Amino acid sequence: MVHYVSISPKIAKQHLIIFTRYPQPGKTKTRLIPALGVEGAANLQRQMTEYTLSKVKKLQELVAISFEVRFAGGNLQLMQNWLGTELNYQLQGEGDLGKRMENSFLSAFARGAQEVVIIGIDCPGVNVEVLAEGFEGIQHCDLLLGPAVDGGYYLIGLKRAIGQLFTNIDWGTAKVLQQTVDIAQRLNLSIAYLQTLADIDRAEDLPIWQEINYKE
Repeated sequence: MVHYVSISPKIAKQHLIIFTRYPQPGKTKTRLIPALGVEGAANLQRQMTEYTLSKVKKLQELVAISFEVRFAGGNLQLMQNWLGTELNYQLQGEGDLGKRMENSFLSAFARGAQEVVIIGIDCPGVNVEVLAEGFEGIQHCDLLLGPAVDGGYYLIGLKRAIGQLFTNIDWGTAKVLQQTVDIAQRLNLSIAYLQTLADIDRAEDLPIWQEINYKE
């Protein structure tokens, strides 16, 4: 059995949760396997996770946030071997993406966080400036969303857990953002938006990642 790694992990008022997957070939970035191959797709998962972590660590130098890595696949030992033992790792747990995000929010608020943001690792445009803007923005609304070009969202921020936002959503489709906004409006939540950015999910998205790497 794999247990949560952290016993009473330190958590700040503003807390960031990174959703990722252990880069096991054949189990991650599967939509990109035709373009990159099994090993290449797993490698991209590895590189994008490390890139996202580098941005989050830079953000920590500017803003007093805490963060955790919520992972699926692999196990704690594999994650620590990959990214180091000093990080706070948590299992994503069971259920669809909505249930896993809802439980992540519930856990963070239960541990004392007041403003919580979740991101994935699929959007290389999520840099220090975007994250800082997100943590500033969530202070002034009920729901913060970072819209993705494909109709989903790359970032969601809340000041309390709102389970309705994660139910009856067609995850992985172009309907995700609009369905989430519709629910929020029915709940009379105030919504703020970050800039629209592109995820790296399909072969045609790969030039975005290549351009980011070139600039870096």
